[in-house]
Amino acid sequence: MAIKSWISAARLRTLPLAASCTLTGSALAWAEGKGNWSIFLLALLTTFLLQILSNFANDYGDYSHGVDNADRVGPKRALQSGSITKPQMKTALLVCSLITLVSGVTLLWLSFASEGLFTQALIFLAIGITAIGAAFKYTTGKNPYGYRGLGDLFVFLFFGIVGVCGTYYLHTHTWNSWTLLPAATVGFLSTAVLNLNNLRDHINDAASGKRTMVVILGFERGKMYQALLVISAFLSMMIWMSKFNYTIFQWIPIVVLLLPILLLIKVFKTDNPALLDPELKKIALSTFLFSLLFFCLNFSFN
Repeated sequence: MAIKSWISAARLRTLPLAASCTLTGSALAWAEGKGNWSIFLLALLTTFLLQILSNFANDYGDYSHGVDNADRVGPKRALQSGSITKPQMKTALLVCSLITLVSGVTLLWLSFASEGLFTQALIFLAIGITAIGAAFKYTTGKNPYGYRGLGDLFVFLFFGIVGVCGTYYLHTHTWNSWTLLPAATVGFLSTAVLNLNNLRDHINDAASGKRTMVVILGFERGKMYQALLVISAFLSMMIWMSKFNYTIFQWIPIVVLLLPILLLIKVFKTDNPALLDPELKKIALSTFLFSLLFFCLNFSFN
């Protein structure tokens, strides 16, 4: 039972979405013939560890602030159910942080230090430590940024811009401003997943003092915000693909981005927030499928 509780707390179903930034950033590198499998796998591992760390911290923070209560919609979390205690979760947070740091440092050594690029390694180390800190401060501490409507911004930055562009740089050691477009696509979609979660939970969040963007905007405007996110993701990728000489097969991933747009029909028709819970998986898997196809096609056509 203990193992099952920790697997549940890790929320492994969130890992495909987390993988999207690594897949997309690596796809951009392979498109230029600069992809490295060792860097890809280590970056993927580090991303997974950061996501699990974030899930543990979110579980701990929301429970500590009273958000995970009997009125919360969705599956019960570990601390809420009592299957894991707060001291146990504190220990898990420390251990997971150390493992994530070791994985990240190994990745930086492989990418930069082994080639004498120590300045870049230190910059990325600072970014990595900031990412770990962001995972903690999302819902933990006295003034978590996730309770002040800033969660969306941080998800867009770390799951989109930093995640995709950073992965690309780990492979290539170069900067290309055009990579901001596919990075924005993944960032917008990841934020859309968060916003859908917040649409589902907005009543309990408001009652518990958790001011998400949906609580600030209101339920109906939160739906409009959802539409803005998924349409922006689609347009960002359209601009990217129009810029480069893609074959008809390489346009296949853009079709997947129509799925989150079609899901808006259910979102706008829904008055009961609890009914949005099944849609979370759909948009998360759509994001992963887009990134996976984008990776496979850029790899195969290189």
